[in-house]
Amino acid sequence: MLFLKRYKIRSYEMGLLFRDGEFRGLIETGTRWFFDPLGKIHVDVVSQREPSLVHDKLDLVVKSGVLNDRAVVLDLKDHERALVWIENRFSHLLPAGLYVYWTGQKTVRVEVVDARNVRFEHNELKVVTRLPMAQRVFDICTVQRDHVGVLFIDGRYIDTLASGLYAFWKGQSEAKLVEIDLRETMVDVGGQEIMTADKVTLRLNAVVTYKIVDARKAVSQTDDVRQALYRETQLVLRGVIGARELDAFLTDKDAVAKEIEDNVRRRAGELGLEIASVGIRDVILPGDMKDLMNKVTEARKAAEANLISRREETAAMRSQANTAKLLADNPVLMRLRELEVLEKIASAGKLNIILGEKGLADKVVNLL
Repeated sequence: MLFLKRYKIRSYEMGLLFRDGEFRGLIETGTRWFFDPLGKIHVDVVSQREPSLVHDKLDLVVKSGVLNDRAVVLDLKDHERALVWIENRFSHLLPAGLYVYWTGQKTVRVEVVDARNVRFEHNELKVVTRLPMAQRVFDICTVQRDHVGVLFIDGRYIDTLASGLYAFWKGQSEAKLVEIDLRETMVDVGGQEIMTADKVTLRLNAVVTYKIVDARKAVSQTDDVRQALYRETQLVLRGVIGARELDAFLTDKDAVAKEIEDNVRRRAGELGLEIASVGIRDVILPGDMKDLMNKVTEARKAAEANLISRREETAAMRSQANTAKLLADNPVLMRLRELEVLEKIASAGKLNIILGEKGLADKVVNLL
């Protein structure tokens, strides 16, 4: 009995028979006895409840061909990866290597993919990338709503991707996804000290509203499109305002803003941007210039007020002259005017008439 070896294989198990280190075959369910006086026989009993077969001599077992109808055999090359579903649930990812999965106890489905296609596309992408192990084999990126992703692989532009979830195989090529916001954005161009054509230094604050319409240009033309737009707006402000005198600028700021917007819009188009508006928000003059401007304004308003007063006086005098001429040319109107005056005096209170010389008395009596 010392030379007999007994092995019991259960319904969910399989025996791997080795003789003198060489694989000889599979042993199925049942009890097996082996006469082994030299100790060269060995049976490894493995459970098929564990879908994967792990063994240090797996290559010998696979090479024998006995697993063809009993298991899924995978021999993944360096550029290949495998997705494994067990019982219709995604289980794990496999890198390059040799793998065996039993098919007797559980439903096993394997999908082999080519990792040379750096971008991994799959109907179950969210499920696949949700597992912790996915972080080790994928670069996982999410493009947010109202954004796009500009994809570069090995430094070459590949595509512009809409919002969503994306995964790229690690170790094959260098994939870079640059996320771009497509919503309107404002750039404050503040504190710009600019000298006008008449050598007056003023401080200017402007605001630019823009949005990105060509994501590839916005990424490729400059390293920071927002900073590039800021610099371009600075240069345009200096060029447009520096060519005008202060009075011309202050009296027609709308035309200046329109010229600035047109110049900025041309440059922004080269950067993949669309300008919604450019506005001058604040104009700050130096203290002494502000005092001088206030004095000029005060003097101008005083002159305007004086001119208006003189015009009113002239109009009043002209009216009086016309009235006097009209009364002189028409005695009846003069008589009516005199009666109106006496009526106003009489209605105001007691009327006392003191008569002097006879001629004056006759005139008053005649008037009454």
